[in-house]
This record gives sequence, C-alpha cells and structure tokens, in this order.
Amino acid sequence: MPAAVGTDINRAASLLVQGGLVAFATETVYGLGANAFDPRAVARIFEVKERPRFDPLIVHLGDAHWLSDVVTSVPPPARQLIDAFWPGPLTLVLPKADRIADLVTAGLPTVGVRMPSHPSALELLRRAQVPVAAPSANLFGQVSPTSAEHVAQQFGSQVDYILDGGPCAVGVESTIVDLSGERPTLLRPGGLPLEALEAQIGPIQTAGSKSGENEAQISPGRFLRHYATRTPLVIVDGLESLSRSGRVGLLTLVALPGDERYVAVEVLSQRGDLSEAAANLFAAMRRLDARGLDLIVARLVPEAGLGRAINDRLRRAARRLEHPPPC
Repeated sequence: MPAAVGTDINRAASLLVQGGLVAFATETVYGLGANAFDPRAVARIFEVKERPRFDPLIVHLGDAHWLSDVVTSVPPPARQLIDAFWPGPLTLVLPKADRIADLVTAGLPTVGVRMPSHPSALELLRRAQVPVAAPSANLFGQVSPTSAEHVAQQFGSQVDYILDGGPCAVGVESTIVDLSGERPTLLRPGGLPLEALEAQIGPIQTAGSKSGENEAQISPGRFLRHYATRTPLVIVDGLESLSRSGRVGLLTLVALPGDERYVAVEVLSQRGDLSEAAANLFAAMRRLDARGLDLIVARLVPEAGLGRAINDRLRRAARRLEHPPPC
C-alpha cells in the first residue's frame, strides 16, 4: 500500500502529537520524525528504519528557545554558532536534559540538536509544538532521500504521512559539532562548511572514524559503511586505466573527455559548483543504482567546503570488491 503523501502541515503536526511517524523535508534530506518526548513513537523510527539502537538520533527544534527543554547547558561557542547559523544545516551535540529519552541518545549523556531552515519543516515543528527526533527517512545504511518520492518508494504505508516539501536544497545531511567537551569537535562534515564554523569560533578538531559495531555512536553518520547503493560503488584513481568490462557507471563532479565510454554518467555540476553537487549527490546515486549496472565508479571532488561532506559520503558508500577491476 502506498504511503499518504501531501502538503497538509496540520495533519502532519497532529500525527506527531498523537505519536505518529511523519516523514518531512528539511533543507538537507528528508527526515523520519517522531515526538522526541514519546519513547514509543521514537521506537517506531528504529523499527521502520531497521536502525541499531546504539545509533543516536538528532532532535529538531522549531525555535532556539526550545533548547531549555532538551539540553542542560549551552556554552558560549554553541551560542555563537546558533546565532550565526540557525536555522540551518548545523547540529550541535550538547548535554541532554532528562526529558529526552535514552532511546533518542543511545544512552549517551548528550543529544544532537538542530533547527532546520526548510519553511515547511519549521512550520511543522511550530504547529506540533514538540521537538522531533528525526534521522534520514531511509533504511539504515542506504542512500538518503532528497524527495518525497524517494521516501514513498522505500517505506510505503509504514509511515503515517509524508509531508512533501519538494526537493532538498542542500542535499547532504547536517554538519555535526560536539560542544559538550573541552574542545569543539567535528563529528560529521555536512551542509555547513567547516571553514564557516571556524571563522566564528576558531579551530575545530576532527574526530577519528569509528565503526562502532556494538557500541553507542557519539553522533549519526559515523559508521564506516553508510549511504550505500545496492550496486557496488568504488572510488578509483587513474580512471583512464580502469577496465570497463561489464556495465559500469560513473559519478563525477564534471564531465571529462572519455566519460562517454561508461554505460551511464551522472554529472553533479557541470560548472564544478560544490553546492550544486551536494544537492544532486544522493539523487544521482539513486539513478545510477536503478540502471542495473555491475559497478559504479565515483570520482572524489576537491576536499574543501562542501567537498568534505560529499567525499565523506562517497567514502562511506564505497566498498572493497573481492576482485577489484584491474588498473
């Protein structure tokens, strides 16, 4: 049975208050939301997504003043970033308040919070008048959704309502910064460049990768294998020497001479614009995945600005092949 898809914000807000599960657009990707104060509703997120319960959720707020309900303190660097970048694609990890269930935070004493900038997301939160726990609206570890259609294709009637807010403008998940300790720490690159954050509060250290097979993650998006297509995806240097036996597709920032030899090519931004590339990334990955290819080859983009987030997603989506193509 198909999911109910529409633009009725009042209906979506009412469902959230009643313990329902609502998918909704943010500026980053579509989220799968539940009332963060309702443990039963939050448990449905984990069930529908098939998400391990040691992977915490991000809590979405309709106003920065709601912070007092979900965290116990907001240090000065956090306040600086909130004033500069909320609403927007920035999640801050702060000490959690008791009202937030341990299920939301995987039992950790901290919680990730953000205020989305998408107009319908903000209106939904404000009409519901509850903070909403919402990871990306896809099966755990798979490609994130950037349209209502992506959500409906995956979940069908498992979701009570899909609030269609159109395509997501940013296209990659929020940047996550931990401000609960002594030094600001980047946990996940995302839709807000590191350079912009450091211009506000100074140097930010970067946390190392961690697979976390059986232990609580300090934030979402840190598994070494994530954002995965069904078709094997590899990152290969020296693409001109890659053997193209079989049906091989290409994911690239800009088109280069010789790319026409691939069965399918997805160009993220012919102008080489990283913002445009980020917005197109997940939809392009989905289109290649639907082509019946044997392999997807991806080229990394410049490691600066939003390029860090794009490359992070590609590296986590890539897999090692038992028989890698000869170079």
